[in-house]
Amino acid sequence: MYYDEKPVYHDPPSNQWFGFQAWSMERVAEYYQQSGDAKAKAVLDKWVDWALSKTTVNPDGTFLIPSTLQWSGQPDTWNATSPGANTGLHVTVADYTNDVGVAAAYARTLTYYAARSGDTEAKTTAKALLDGMWNNNQDALGIAVPETRTDYNRFDDAVYVPSGWTGTMPNGDAISASSTFASIRSFYEDDPSWSKIEGYLAGGAAPVFTYHRFWAQADIAMAMGSYAELLE
Repeated sequence: MYYDEKPVYHDPPSNQWFGFQAWSMERVAEYYQQSGDAKAKAVLDKWVDWALSKTTVNPDGTFLIPSTLQWSGQPDTWNATSPGANTGLHVTVADYTNDVGVAAAYARTLTYYAARSGDTEAKTTAKALLDGMWNNNQDALGIAVPETRTDYNRFDDAVYVPSGWTGTMPNGDAISASSTFASIRSFYEDDPSWSKIEGYLAGGAAPVFTYHRFWAQADIAMAMGSYAELLE
């Protein structure tokens, strides 16, 4: 396997999202909880200590966890017989979030780690994150938080169409050199919330939506189940 610093998507770079950290480390923590593998524990000891140092849980149960990561430097050239410590590779937290899906994956990582290691801070933080979203972020559809989505400004991005090429989308939208992301997806205009996007693209405020993403609801349910099974 070769090193790819942004293996999932490039715009923005996928390695900037803390969610991929939480997801991948959760798998390591599950393995560690089952096996007790000292090598897995060494990785988790360092990662959990760093993640906890970047986590804030308030008395009312609201919380902030890392969101966007900024990387600098490069990892060491791989040497299987003598792996380097990657001392030239560094990360800082650019901003923070209360995203419940990522928080659930993170809490599940802490749960499996605490179950095997006995780490008290990991256990109490996992519980605080789960209790916080349960007590503060429930609605009729599940557990979710409002999100201000500045990324909808990308709807005006131009779509690359080779010179001289034209065509028609299945819904009838024309494809040409002047096409944008939104112009070839006019069906978005049928959405009841389209006016929020339209207003934003015209210079108004960024829209706020509360998304109930299936993966997030599933991660929340699994995190609560894992905590109950392993630590209660």
